Amino acid sequence: MNNQTKGVLFALLATFLWSVNMVIASGVKGHIPPVGLAFWRWTIACIVLAPFALKETIGTFKIVKNHFWFLTVTAILGITIFNTLIYFAGKTTSAVNLSLIAISIPLFIIAISRVMFREKVSNLRILGILTIITGVFVLITKGSLEALLNINFTIGDLLMLLACFFFACYTLLVRKKPQEIDSKVFLFSVFVIGAVVLLPFYIWEHNYYEKMTFDFKTILITSYVGIFASLVSYYLWNEAIALIGTSKTALIYYLIPIFSGILAYFFLDQAIEFIQIISMVIIVLGLLITNRNNSENKKAA
Repeated sequence: MNNQTKGVLFALLATFLWSVNMVIASGVKGHIPPVGLAFWRWTIACIVLAPFALKETIGTFKIVKNHFWFLTVTAILGITIFNTLIYFAGKTTSAVNLSLIAISIPLFIIAISRVMFREKVSNLRILGILTIITGVFVLITKGSLEALLNINFTIGDLLMLLACFFFACYTLLVRKKPQEIDSKVFLFSVFVIGAVVLLPFYIWEHNYYEKMTFDFKTILITSYVGIFASLVSYYLWNEAIALIGTSKTALIYYLIPIFSGILAYFFLDQAIEFIQIISMVIIVLGLLITNRNNSENKKAA
């Protein structure tokens, strides 16, 4: 398996795991407080990753210390803020709206890359992005203009939009990860920093806002998001960025609504309609157009 194929598969799996997280974010409102869920999510991720990364992190602590501020900013953006905002957003908006707004992440990445790194965006790539966005809107609205015009946005939607901006910044920072920091050490460092920054907010929430009850449902959900939606997905996402680049990895994130539809079919007994199949075809077509653009650029080079 070459690096391109491996990178695409990694990004696909990470996106699928995050699709489940979107459903969880909307489904746990009223049961698990948002900061508590975020804090225990990253604490579990740290505990699971520690046996594989702690020794190497201690051994290269001098390198980690030299890049402390880079790791701290990366952790605050991608660990502390991003996921906590998603859980706050899930309290006042639906999983559908979360997945709809999530498609803004690749747009933020491309826009920031253009401004900060002077990356050019070709006409073919723009066409591919517009095609993907069209497919997503067809999926969300079921092809109805009236449904599109009647979408109601809440404070949760605005929080999700802000979260997307922070994750775009995180993704771009991952691309600048110092080569001397091993992937496991990088993940463990940002997980620990992110969890530590969340700790005082969790203590405040638990004591003054909403206590966290550790019943079976809470343990099951925090275990999933801590292991699969955090440790596994972030590792896969970061590796995909290293293998196929930021922009190409980001575009695969557009598949979240498709994965959400498939999950709804299997777990919520929601039938996949013909218009959903059409939208999936449009989204895949957009991805193919964008990838064709990348291939042509490589040939030209």
